[in-house]
Amino acid sequence: MTVTRPARLTGAALCAALALIAAVWILQDLAELGSPADLARYWTGDHRVLIRGRSATSLIDPVLLAAYAAAVVAALRSRHAASALAAAGTVTLALRLPGLWAHDSGALVTALLELALAAGLVLTAAVGRRRADVPYEREPTRPRTGPAIAAGVLLALAALLVTLWELYWAGELPTEFTVDRFTGGRSVVKAVLAPPPGWLSVIAVALYGTAAVSCFLRARHGRAFGLLAAAFLTAGGAAGVARAVRHETLTRLGDLTSAGSADLLTSVFELLAGLAVLVLLAGRGVPAAAPGHHPAAGAPPAPPYPRPPGW
Repeated sequence: MTVTRPARLTGAALCAALALIAAVWILQDLAELGSPADLARYWTGDHRVLIRGRSATSLIDPVLLAAYAAAVVAALRSRHAASALAAAGTVTLALRLPGLWAHDSGALVTALLELALAAGLVLTAAVGRRRADVPYEREPTRPRTGPAIAAGVLLALAALLVTLWELYWAGELPTEFTVDRFTGGRSVVKAVLAPPPGWLSVIAVALYGTAAVSCFLRARHGRAFGLLAAAFLTAGGAAGVARAVRHETLTRLGDLTSAGSADLLTSVFELLAGLAVLVLLAGRGVPAAAPGHHPAAGAPPAPPYPRPPGW
């Protein structure tokens, strides 16, 4: 299956619009903080950075911006960009849905606009596909078996770790705080555009799990979803490691509580696993088998054997 040129151009335009919205909010936060380093520190959890009011963006915004840019390039360069467009649109729908019940008017308008663009992106990826119009046109390659299985194992472990942490916090926090983690209640302090932390964990588990299954099956769309999952995994791990470096906890792991040590080790695993999945899935896939020779439709049939008298 390939994507028609009008669908590719439409998908590229929708991704460019989503990227523009993300860039505008990031630039607004940058103007508030005045320094890219301070903004990066805020994204990685340093809330001591002085800002005038609440921050609008979070770590997921630069990741989404990079995903949109990659999808634009894929749509303009490849006839097999349907999976990249679908992955970007689906993740945007899932992450921006909580913005519909946000109290901030800017977040609500942004959520409505991004949800409309993301829905159009998924629809474009679905209806813009067509069968090859030339015989034996190559389909998207499948990931190679070894790298795909390795990436699937790492993504499955990441999904398991996120699930275990959510179960841990559900047991540690009061019930109303646990509910707020998924609905974005008053007890949750977060950036304006960011989804609630519990909601984000559910999306992460779904993304990592879907990408892992796709890798195990060596599905043709597995690379797009796997690379997007690896980007989020790497970003989350990098944020945790940056916090550990800032608080100098890497050198005194033995002084931490069991939960603190587990959190630090989880961040290190996420960073290394995300980078590994990016490397594993970025390589070339298995080339499609060359089509066999088909005789021309008007060719005469082969003579029978043994030949009858007078043949």
